[in-house]
Amino acid sequence: MKTQTLCASLALGLAVALSGCATPGAGWTALVDGNQGLDNFVRVGEANWAGRDGAIQANQGGNAAAYLVSKAQYKDFQIRAEFWASDDANSGIFIRCQEPARITDENCYEANIFDQRPDPTYATGAIVKVAKLTAPMIKAGGKWNTMEITAKGMRLVVALNGVTTVDVQDSKFASGPIALQWGRGEIKFRKVEIRPL
Repeated sequence: MKTQTLCASLALGLAVALSGCATPGAGWTALVDGNQGLDNFVRVGEANWAGRDGAIQANQGGNAAAYLVSKAQYKDFQIRAEFWASDDANSGIFIRCQEPARITDENCYEANIFDQRPDPTYATGAIVKVAKLTAPMIKAGGKWNTMEITAKGMRLVVALNGVTTVDVQDSKFASGPIALQWGRGEIKFRKVEIRPL
């Protein structure tokens, strides 16, 4: 009996000690985690978004771009997204969207994922119509990438695979939902996390 009590006490002590440890991802909320997360978004437009093979993904749609628009709205935050894009993909992560039912690069900030964009200054890693690339373009096609977007007041920073591609001040949009885009090709998001700042 004393052995069982001692073991229980040790187990409880270990659990208490571990609960005080900092855990990776503390303060982050997962919007997409593997196949899970479609219920955090509203679908706008036609695309075959589905959770399969460890990611939320789409590779077909209608004539216009389609989006997964978050049900929640955000003001100051950081997003960390792991994505895979085909070489011909046209996608992006839109933030602070003003019209959730009509997503465009005119009423949101769009952190672009578009290696083959005709004007490469606003290609992958840029914020379309707001901030051109400040570093040589990093092609995202055919591999897993990590994009981090920080929106704090007027300051917007985008980093792709650890390289800052945009650092700009802009005051057009202060808050709103985020949106994940399918425009063409294939796009997969295996992790999208957000935390308030």
